[in-house]
Amino acid sequence: MSSPFPPSPPQPPHPGGGPEGGVLRHAHWWQHRWVRYGALITLLALSGLVILALVREQTGTEGLLVGLGLAVLPVPLLVAAFRWLDRVEPGPWRNLLFAFAWGACAAALIAIIANSFATRWIATATADPSGADTLGATVIAPVVEESAKAAAVLLVFLFRRRDFTGIVDGVVIAGITATGFAFTENILYLGTAFGTDQLTGDSGIASVTAATFFVRVVMSPFAHPLFTVLTGIGFGVAALSGERQHTRRVLLPLSGLLLAMGMHALWNGSSSFGELGFLAVYAAIMVPAFGLLTWLVVWTRQRELRTVREELPAYAAAGWITPAEPFALGSMRARRLARVHAGRHLGRPAARVVAQYEAYATSLAFLRHRGRQGRAGADFLVREGELLNELWRRKDVARPALDHAARMTAPPVRMPPPPWPAYGAYGYGQGQTYGPQGQAYGPGQGYGQGPAYGLSPAYGPSPTYGPSPTYGGRPHAPGDGHRNGHTPGYGYGYEPGHLPGYGYPPGPHPSADPHQ
Repeated sequence: MSSPFPPSPPQPPHPGGGPEGGVLRHAHWWQHRWVRYGALITLLALSGLVILALVREQTGTEGLLVGLGLAVLPVPLLVAAFRWLDRVEPGPWRNLLFAFAWGACAAALIAIIANSFATRWIATATADPSGADTLGATVIAPVVEESAKAAAVLLVFLFRRRDFTGIVDGVVIAGITATGFAFTENILYLGTAFGTDQLTGDSGIASVTAATFFVRVVMSPFAHPLFTVLTGIGFGVAALSGERQHTRRVLLPLSGLLLAMGMHALWNGSSSFGELGFLAVYAAIMVPAFGLLTWLVVWTRQRELRTVREELPAYAAAGWITPAEPFALGSMRARRLARVHAGRHLGRPAARVVAQYEAYATSLAFLRHRGRQGRAGADFLVREGELLNELWRRKDVARPALDHAARMTAPPVRMPPPPWPAYGAYGYGQGQTYGPQGQAYGPGQGYGQGPAYGLSPAYGPSPTYGPSPTYGGRPHAPGDGHRNGHTPGYGYGYEPGHLPGYGYPPGPHPSADPHQ
């Protein structure tokens, strides 16, 4: 009698942290995670307090409050936009909080100190304060500010590598960092403008505060995120590169940073072209660039969904997920319906479980995609086992919700061709494709040689599918040659119902029982 739980994949000792020769190696106190987190939080908090004091000194308490109230208006919209882009494989909130705090506190403090020092030094050296201000705005500020913001992207890229897997991750981290930076900068500019109006007595539409608000918050709230996103794209493409492509992984982020500096310098310098020159740069460069980058990230998001639909059927064939899940997980509408269905019937905790299941399944699809392309790390099997176990723990709640979403959203479509070779028990022959409620839609590529697999009207998998000794149209027999039909190191197709390297005994996988 098979166990309802899959055996845990073998876990190698943690590098430098596990037993070695029977003796535990104790980490130094500064190597503990809570020490590093505490130091980082302390650094950001001190930077925030210093920024608050500097802005208050320049704008006054009333100007600080007015600037704060106006500068916060675009922040929720920008954060929501970047979070929407990250919905396919949402990163942890701690990364976003770090990015925003770094931009608003550390990067802003670096920019204020460095820009002021450089501008004063140039003014003293050249005896031309006006020229020093222009040079500082068009040359010094873009270099300092973009470098300070890029540091947050670099830190996440280096120390949160599992959460940084592609272009969308780079765009989101860079955009959130720049949103925090723009928030602090807008407080300073709007507070200073309000102080000027207090001295001149201007108010209403004709005030400096209104003009500053219109230019910085209404016309160009995306300016700073647009610049820094170029850096994020460079890091994102570098994340897609192989670990041995060291030159590519260094040059791509640097190229993105240089582009960000160049566009930032052009934007700052447009104010010296006069009102018509500023509008020309805005209409001819900023708006098209924003549209192009928006198209790029949306296209990348759609490509990620396609990767989910193409990679997860391998795990459906092995019995880890149901055949309908690749389609449901590859549709944002189906994902949302699954969460809503779980929340409506089982409560909000169940909706969170479904969201976690979706995130783990997406990470699994991306991991397998990198493995097939030869870009997976040495911990591929360990990471794969971790993700599969996380899915298995949540299957009882997530599967019925995803099956419901598949039935509600899946049209009668042909299953995408599998990207793996057709060998052994996982061979694909001419059969019928499957659709919602077990209905077959015409002859075409399907699983096995018989009728198509589908979902029964009841929630959960129907008894007609799942791994069994006869899955794939015929019993598995030794010597089929399917051991040589998989991608080296990342392939599937040993025994029906399990994956190589996990030590499962021959026979049906636990998930073959539809009531488990």
